[in-house]
Amino acid sequence: MINISNHLNSILPLVEKPGRYTGGEFNQIRKEWDSVLIKVALAFPDVYEIGLPNLGLAILYSEINKRKDSLAERVYAPWIDFEKFLREKNIPLFSLENKVDLKSFDVIGFSLPYETLYTNVLNMLELSDIAIHNNERQLDDPIIIAGGHACFNPEPMHAFIDAFVIGDGEEVIHEILDVLSIKKLKKIPRDEIIDSLAIISGVYVPS
Repeated sequence: MINISNHLNSILPLVEKPGRYTGGEFNQIRKEWDSVLIKVALAFPDVYEIGLPNLGLAILYSEINKRKDSLAERVYAPWIDFEKFLREKNIPLFSLENKVDLKSFDVIGFSLPYETLYTNVLNMLELSDIAIHNNERQLDDPIIIAGGHACFNPEPMHAFIDAFVIGDGEEVIHEILDVLSIKKLKKIPRDEIIDSLAIISGVYVPS
């Protein structure tokens, strides 16, 4: 795992609105990384101030963090000044709470309220050093899930997302986490875990 905090001290004074990348807000939930089995990055593919008030993401954040076996951390799309430094210094995109690179999570869940954010999803995957196309991902890559109003027709993003939640995420998130917990304890391969998600009502797996 990359120690991202060491890089931030030199970068944050040079960017507009550094508070976008620090976390520490009132009501933030920060769990010890090694204390849970399942790690979920909740990603909003727009800048911090647009994504922070999103109610759907806030509900999922609360529901996941209520579980003793799981944690949820947040990540938003960086503004162009911060993205420039990430690329120049080869720093991967990271979560706000524990400053962990997204590739270290078990799941990255994208909230997609509107279609214009599709390209931001691809950019965030690239910044995380995760293959953009789902059929090119490695066995140790996170499972990429998307939900929200722009997923009612998932086909425009079918080549990039491993599984879609069609409908309200809070209705199925616990079923998804239950499957992930069982499969991870049994050390089931990534592709088989994704196949298992397809049996959950409201989950669509393109593969």
